[in-house]
Parts: sequence; structure tokens; C-alpha cells
Amino acid sequence: MARPDPPDLLAVAARWADPTGWPVPPHFDPAQRWYARLAADAAYEVWALSWLPGQGTDLHDHGGSAGAFLVLAGTLTEETVSGGRLRPHRLAAGTGRRFGVRHVHVVTNRGDRPAVSVHVYRPALRRMTRYRLVAGQLLAAEVAEAGGAW
Repeated sequence: MARPDPPDLLAVAARWADPTGWPVPPHFDPAQRWYARLAADAAYEVWALSWLPGQGTDLHDHGGSAGAFLVLAGTLTEETVSGGRLRPHRLAAGTGRRFGVRHVHVVTNRGDRPAVSVHVYRPALRRMTRYRLVAGQLLAAEVAEAGGAW
């Protein structure tokens, strides 16, 4: 018997686009980016994140998980490594992107308004590697494990 196709992770994120249906309301923390896991099952897990202007991530991967994220409010800038340097991609509210298991990126709110996004990962996040970009080369800086770092 054929296995069913895995769900489109960006479509899953779109199903969580209304914060009034979340188990926790979005929160903005001036000290750090806020995040909360909204749902998890055998197929994927869903996270909400909020970003005040200037807040962002380190350069990181998702430990072998594929994923997608959808910007619900504000604007986020995703930078990916290409040709040995970071290349920015601006994502306004209503836009998102899918990514594979080897995706490395930085996500930042470079705008002047708060932003909210929904992120979906398959399989669930178990680890993330943080990187430094040195002379055009990615160098692993730290491996963070679920349950310890988030």
C-alpha cells in the first residue's frame, strides 16, 4: 500500500495563521524573541514566534528537519548563504517559504514594526546547529538540543 504524501508544510502554517485559535496568545518580549509550540503530532510540529524590531536568530540549521514559515504580521528578512556570503530575502506579511533538511539561514526583523510568524518542522526539532560564516565558509559554532536550549 502506498504511503500518503507528507503534508505541505507551508499549507500547515497557513492553517495556523489566525492567532485567536492558538493555545497561547502572541507575546512580545523586549529582551528576546518570544516563541511557543502550538501543536505537535507524528507528522510535524508548529511554532509561533514574535519579533520586535531588531530581534533575530543566529545563523542556524534545523538539525535535519525540513520546514516552512509564514509571516503573519510585519516583515522579516531571511538571509541564506550563497556564493560564500549571506543574501537577504524580504518576506512581508502573507508570504512564506519552504525549506529542505540542509537549509541554513538567519531570520531578522529589520523593519520598524513588530512581526509575527508561524513555523512548521518535519520531523519535530530535536537539535539545531549554529554557524559562523568565516571567509565564505560555514563553520559549526554550537549544537543546541531540544529540551535544553528551547
